Amino acid sequence: MMTSTVAESPLVLDAEPTDLLDAITTAPAAPLALGVTGPGGHGRTTYLQELAGRYARAGVTVHTEVPAADDAYDPNTVLLVDDAHLLDAARLRTLRRLVTDRRHRIAISYRPWPRPAALVELIDTLRRDGRQLLLTPFTRARTAAYLAAVPRLGRRPELVDFVHTQTGGVPRHVGWLVDGLREHDPAAGIPTEPPRQVVLHLGPDLEHLTTDVRRLLIALAADVPLSVEALRPLLNREPAEIDDLVAEARATGLLGVDGRPTPLVGRAVTALSPAADRTAVWHLLSDLALSRGAPVLPLVRSLLAAGVAGDCPAATLEAAAEEALGDEPGLAARLFAAAAAAGRPTGGRQAVAAALAGDLDLALRLADRLLTTATPPVRAQAALVAATALAHRGQTDRSVELYRWSGGATAHAFATVGALATGRAIDHPEPAQESPPTLPAGAARLMADGVRESIQGTPSAALSTLVQAAALLEPDGRAVLLPDSPAALAALTAVHCGELDIAERVLDRALASGIGGRLLTGRHRLLRAWILMTRGRIAAAGEQLTEATVDVGLESRDRLFAAGLTMGIARRTSDLAALQRGWVSALEAVVRHPVDLFTLLPLGELAIAGARLGDLGRLTPYLRAAHELLGRLDDPPLWGTPLHWSGLHAAILSDTPAAADEHVSALVAAADHSRYAAVVAAAAECWLEVLRGTVDPVRVEAAARGLHDTGLCWDGARLAGQAAIRTADRRAMTTLLDCARALQGRSAAEDRRSAAGSVSHRLSEREREVAELVVAGLTYREIGDRLFISAKTVEHHVARMRARLDCANRTDLLALLRTILADPSHTTNGQPWPRRAAD
Repeated sequence: MMTSTVAESPLVLDAEPTDLLDAITTAPAAPLALGVTGPGGHGRTTYLQELAGRYARAGVTVHTEVPAADDAYDPNTVLLVDDAHLLDAARLRTLRRLVTDRRHRIAISYRPWPRPAALVELIDTLRRDGRQLLLTPFTRARTAAYLAAVPRLGRRPELVDFVHTQTGGVPRHVGWLVDGLREHDPAAGIPTEPPRQVVLHLGPDLEHLTTDVRRLLIALAADVPLSVEALRPLLNREPAEIDDLVAEARATGLLGVDGRPTPLVGRAVTALSPAADRTAVWHLLSDLALSRGAPVLPLVRSLLAAGVAGDCPAATLEAAAEEALGDEPGLAARLFAAAAAAGRPTGGRQAVAAALAGDLDLALRLADRLLTTATPPVRAQAALVAATALAHRGQTDRSVELYRWSGGATAHAFATVGALATGRAIDHPEPAQESPPTLPAGAARLMADGVRESIQGTPSAALSTLVQAAALLEPDGRAVLLPDSPAALAALTAVHCGELDIAERVLDRALASGIGGRLLTGRHRLLRAWILMTRGRIAAAGEQLTEATVDVGLESRDRLFAAGLTMGIARRTSDLAALQRGWVSALEAVVRHPVDLFTLLPLGELAIAGARLGDLGRLTPYLRAAHELLGRLDDPPLWGTPLHWSGLHAAILSDTPAAADEHVSALVAAADHSRYAAVVAAAAECWLEVLRGTVDPVRVEAAARGLHDTGLCWDGARLAGQAAIRTADRRAMTTLLDCARALQGRSAAEDRRSAAGSVSHRLSEREREVAELVVAGLTYREIGDRLFISAKTVEHHVARMRARLDCANRTDLLALLRTILADPSHTTNGQPWPRRAAD
């Protein structure tokens, strides 16, 4: 491969043209009848100049002007003629006679178009009596070879890809772009678009185009599929004439063999063509697309990329916004705003798009303005937007009010969901069905029915109804504005009744189909993380939590779930420092979102964390409100059972036996409601028995495995572990610890423990302090600095605990300490809980 930059285009050649240059260098007196062809910018002129240089170095005189017909021509010289397609017929005939004479050394370059008759005859003669070279665009390898010779650029693959993609390998354009990148700072990464000075290089080429070719390029630069039939009304030409225009455009090098301009050319055509031409073409393109029902978003997207979307007709902007609403609501909001600025009444749809994009501030501002200024239909739409946004921000009562005010069966269904979630009366009759029974309308009705069934009926009926509601929205739910998704409600219902497999599947389908758009994606991921945490898959839950919250501004409901997950993960990993760090933010999340049915899970988790930190009292008003809410709804077992289960563990951690007994009584009373409720009730009774000093290993293992089978994997493992460290029976302890390990999914190497008597597992206050810091990963020196003791003393404490707990190694010690620390009441001074009075 040969590289040269002797003239207007870079010269990076394949084997055939390189071999010819080498042959001329070796034998400059040999005959030559050569035709060099290729579109503009492909190196024809550069190649001829390279030929001239080779002959000149060999002492051969080079001519570049075609002689007059009657002039004698010296065969000992070389004639190199560029741009033969621009010559008149007489000169072309002269060249043909010279080629036919076979005594002269001649090389002629020409573009593929135009093809006057005299040029066609000359080309035929060259094919018969000489040879032809077709100069093609660079392959990626040739582009890489060109860049490799440029200082500071080199062979970076991503830069090669950028240059080759932008230019399509057109040699002259590669040269311009590479020159424009010479001063680019490599530390800044690969640019996303060519420098403006590179785009300006194409200006002269565009100025020399005919009007029709320019209009053709403007249309093709819009990057929308255009058949010949579509181009006919745009160019007012017949198909054969359009073919000629395409050939002319290809010959300029501005149109690739695929019939489309490269990104660099497209940007130049869009930015540098006369504004009147651009506007006329785009108006015609959009009118044609709208009249045929074809998509207009690709056209508008291209204009946005070029920064000239302001020239687009308002109707086209509105149509493109509707197309973008499901997949790109943020783009749709911008397009609706542009259409509104151009006079289209799209304010209501802009508010919908803003809400779907998660920009609730903008959605509320637009909706509030429309509520007082718009026509009645738009006011109703604005009320729906405001009601939805307020539902996500926890202002359920105001949301219900707006839904009822907006009217319609769908709004009534959403109002019903909100009223049931807060235990409010549903005192408005359902309106008559005036709008068509669409899929979103059917889903809304099923959502209301499912939530009502979860309160008044059976878990299976509620879950079935809500799963059906989610399925209705899967075909086209991305652009549906929802106060909550049926998939989220189905998952919550499933979690509350122990059907975690169903919950996972419905959430996975919702994420795949995009129900509710970006506004609800975070909620679906947070619920997915909650299920992982419940199953004991703590690392996976943390990853899902990060994915749900990274670079996302959470609304109050999602923030509460994120806080519950953060504290729940920290508690399950015995990370006291993380619990302390997250507590203030968790309290703020509770304050920002009023208590409702759909946030009882995180509230219960935060109650356990508060008890672990000794600060449960700050949550008391909210827990009281939760139980009052359940009371207004006649204590539905499905929603109350998990809250009482969390309350039991908060009571255990805060060492309040009476409160624990109350929660257990509530769980036992609801045991007949579902299998999940029965399992939890049995486990709760067993847990209290363990705390009161009675460890029945058979009963404990059965209860622990029951929890595991209903999805409460971490809780099941913890019950077995807590019973193990409270029994004096070595065999029972070993069995229960093995059960705990198996339920938690740990390997024997990670969690094999030797058992000792229960008394030996008691930790002193100082040992507990040391143990918590050891589990947190601090060094002996760091622990000593925290506790104002020496590192040697810390080492003695650890050695004493390891000996007393009979742990074979540090890994076993850490595993057992995590189990012991999960129950902060388990200290040297801790005594078994007193028996209940009824006992």
